[in-house]
Formats: sequence, C-alpha cells, structure tokens
Amino acid sequence: MKKISIKMLPDDEYFVGHKGCGGCGGSLILRWTLKALGERCHIVIPAGCMSAIGFIYPQMALGVNAMIAPFAATGAVLSGIAAVIRAKGLTDIPVVGFAGDGATADIGLQSLSGALDRREKIIYICYDNEAYMNTGIQRSSATPQGARTTTSPSGQTAFAGSKKDLLRIAAAHGIPYAATASVGHPADFLRKLDRARQIDGPSFLHVFAPCPTGWGCATDATTELGRSVVTTGLWPLLEWDHGKIRINQAPHSFAPLATYLAPQARFRGLEANQIEALAAERDRTWVALRAWERETTNSVLA
Repeated sequence: MKKISIKMLPDDEYFVGHKGCGGCGGSLILRWTLKALGERCHIVIPAGCMSAIGFIYPQMALGVNAMIAPFAATGAVLSGIAAVIRAKGLTDIPVVGFAGDGATADIGLQSLSGALDRREKIIYICYDNEAYMNTGIQRSSATPQGARTTTSPSGQTAFAGSKKDLLRIAAAHGIPYAATASVGHPADFLRKLDRARQIDGPSFLHVFAPCPTGWGCATDATTELGRSVVTTGLWPLLEWDHGKIRINQAPHSFAPLATYLAPQARFRGLEANQIEALAAERDRTWVALRAWERETTNSVLA
C-alpha cells in the first residue's frame, strides 16, 4: 500500500490567494488535491464556499483549468469534460469535481448519481463541513444529530435525523472505488486520492472538512477536530474498492465524545441523554460497518 505524506507533495501551489475563512478545512483539502494532481488537472466547482472564495473577479485563486458549475450540475459538467478528454484520446488529465455537502448530498445528488452511472473517468470529492456554510450555516442532510444551525427551530437543538450515508450511496452504484477521509489524516487522504486517480472509471471521496466559522470553534482546531472525530468513532475511515469494504482505522475503544463535541459551539447545550443517544447511534453504525466488511470480504473470497 503506497504511503504518501504532506512532505512528499511538490512545492508548486495551484490554490493561492483565496478568500477563505481562517482554519477552513475545505480550502486545505483543495490545496492538497491540486498539489497532488498537478497543473493538468481540470476541476469543476459548483456554487458554494470554494467557488465563492476562489473565483472573485478580477482575481482567481486557482492555477489550473477550473469551471464553476450550476449548484445542481457538478456531475453533469464533470461527465461532459471527461467525455471530451476521452474523445481526444488524452489520458493524463484528471477530471475532478469538488463540491460541498449541500451540493452533493442534497441539491446535486441526482447529478452525482447520473455521473456515477455514466462510468466516465472522474474523481468526485465532497468536502463535508456539515451545513450550507456559504449561504448562512443552514442545515443540510449531512448535518449530524445534535448540531445547531441557523435553521434549527428557535430555542431547540436540531437533533432529528442522521447524516446521509454518501459512501453507501456511491457504492450502491457499483462504481469501482469510494472512500471516506478526514483533514486530520492527510496521509490517508492523499493515498486514497492517488488510488482514485488510478481507477478507470468514477471514484468518490467523502472528506471531513471542519468549518470554524459555522461550527463555532477555534481557527487552529481544524486538524485536531479532524483527528478526534475519527478517534471518537463519529467519522469512520473506509474504502470501497471493487466490491469490498475495508475499515482503515478501527479503534479498540472510542475516545470520549466530549473531546470532539466540547470545542464546538454548535454542540453546546446538548443534554447528557442526547450525548448518550449519539454514542448509541455511533455504536450501531460500527456494528453495521463491521458486518458489511465481513460480508464483502466473504463474498470476494467465495
């Protein structure tokens, strides 16, 4: 298994001078992605944080071919670019979609589904900051239980519903490769990005990307939150590779949820029973994940 570290990335920068908030996890992931894929990368970014901070006339923060797509159309635009590149016989141009959770799990879900069905050679990266941050921190279907947003009912903490399971949705399309990653584990993310680049067909990466502005946390807490969400078991690191699911990091025991929840204002006010409910949901998720891993391993061996 190829190991890639931040120190191995080239010095060239392709995302410079953006207007992102301090500690923005999405901008950090985009920077790593472009450094890893290089100047021939073609990238599609829909309406959202990254287009708002990267395309500001007359300046442009991106040093590669980049296009803003309609909010709902990232997958469709990716498919079109990939089809043209294929028709021209080019094989060294990564075609990458970089969209937030709202543009992926909600508004752009049908377009993503179509792109995965078309089997073009694309890499779709969802940077998940768990709400519609660019337009005012509204709830998305990727907002976790217990997180307060600006569209939470007055005087209440939004606690209904679980995050939409984008990895399972992608895997259900029968695509060759899908994975989760976190800004707190850059080597894991870069390895998975490299694997996605090698795939002859669509790949999907779902990456945890803290947003200090929307979450009410310190601007220097981004990478630590990206680590603690994994150690608490709230964000499993997984890979779906040609029909087999693999858990990349399975803690023998989970760190206390407070290590992740306490630094964030969006979780303040949670009662003890609500935190217990979060822990119970996490435990059920892990039971299902381990069963899924066993099931796919057995089916491959059979």
